[in-house]
This record gives sequence, C-alpha cells and structure tokens, in this order.
Amino acid sequence: MARILAKRLGCRYLDSGATYRVAALLVQRRGVDPQDDGALARLCEEVQIEFQEGEGGQRVMVGGEDVTEEIRRPEVGMGASFLSQRKVVREAMARLQRRLARGGVVAEGRDMGTVVFPEAQVKFYLDAALEERARRRYRELKERGMEADFSAVLEEIKERDHQDSTRGLSPLRQAPDAVRIDSTHLSPEEVVQRMLEVIRERGWR
Repeated sequence: MARILAKRLGCRYLDSGATYRVAALLVQRRGVDPQDDGALARLCEEVQIEFQEGEGGQRVMVGGEDVTEEIRRPEVGMGASFLSQRKVVREAMARLQRRLARGGVVAEGRDMGTVVFPEAQVKFYLDAALEERARRRYRELKERGMEADFSAVLEEIKERDHQDSTRGLSPLRQAPDAVRIDSTHLSPEEVVQRMLEVIRERGWR
C-alpha cells in the first residue's frame, strides 16, 4: 500500500524495515554477536543500501548485490526484530533512513511517525486483525516461491508484535496525529483511496 501510494503521489518509497533486515542479514553472514554493541555500531555504519526501482518493483541492493528475496526469510525477520531493540542499531538506522528520505518520500515502518519523522506532513497507522495479517504474509511468502506454514507465520507475527510493542526503545505505537485505518476488510486499493482522500482534505496534494 505504501508502494502504491508513493507511485500515485510521484514520490520515492522508503521501506524502513528493509534497512533492519539488511543489518540482520549481515550480522548472520558475518557471525557478529547481536549483543555486541561495538560490533553492531561498526557494521551499521558500513551498511550501504540502495533502493532501485524496476519493472518488477523495488529491489534492495547492498554493495551491488540484490538481497531483496534473501532479507524476506523468516529468520532474517526475527533477527531484524531483535536488532531493532538495540539502541545503537536504532540510532544508526534512523540516521540512514533520514539520509535516504532526502527530497521527500512515502516512508513505511513501525516508528516512522513517532521517532524517525515526527514532523511528517501526513501520518497513517495501518492495522488489521492478526489472522488476516498472517494470511497476507503467508500468501506473500508463497508467491515468492518460499516454503511457509500458516501456523508458524501466525506465531512469528504474534511474537514480533509482542516484541515491538513492549520493547523499551521506540515501541510500536500510534502517533497522536496519525490517521488510523483498519484494513482487515479492505483491499490495498481501498486503503490507498482512503489515504489519498485524507491527503487531499489536508491540501497537501
């Protein structure tokens, strides 16, 4: 939905979650201790991420390597959720995300409106029933040709929600000035239309 909205507005799209997933992938590849803040800080400062738009959608590039599919593996997602609880990682990723956002973007992420871009012109908080979110994630994994078990996906999302909402650093929460949209029974197009209505009402575009 964020990708569609960015395209409709003629803006670049920033998938902030991909930055944490890249960090988690590199931690796993290099055998870095995820609790060693010094090592994590050095790794995060070295991360060079580039988002490339193509006919098949946005690709995530790291040092010229396309890691788009690899960072979507469930174990990388769990690693990203753990790293997001480390202050040194969050601070480094926030700096990276702000650099990537120069010139204006539609940014997607769990703390975009509360921490990274608190002065954003328009903010949305998207929600949906847990089982519906699991079904969507399951379909996404299958469409990517990856093995997936619905029960395992459901438990993964439930665990990530708990981690992200109870962590002491930048917990998942709705910004006071964000517009909440429950997408449980809405299509991506319907959600985007509601977003565009809000944006037009506020006279931004």
